[in-house]
Amino acid sequence: MGLLDTLIHLLSFAAPALAVAVLVVLAARLLVPRRPDSISWWVCIAINFMAGVIVLGAGLWYFGVDGKMATYAALVVAVATCQWLCGAAWKA
Repeated sequence: MGLLDTLIHLLSFAAPALAVAVLVVLAARLLVPRRPDSISWWVCIAINFMAGVIVLGAGLWYFGVDGKMATYAALVVAVATCQWLCGAAWKA
């Protein structure tokens, strides 16, 4: 496998984490009132993305394969929890 193939595989592995991170931040900005002490939207996307990639990596390690629905469920829970923390929702 060449360098380009490796890069495509890594980007495809991280794509669900990026998609969920962006969609959760956009949905939160539309549905949840913004608090003055909340973090910027791009920082929230970066934090959510990093948490998502960590969860996907843990799912790959635990199950031995990529694409298990349990891993994707854990991805959604992890990103939602990070967004809850980024939005300072516990102060509401």
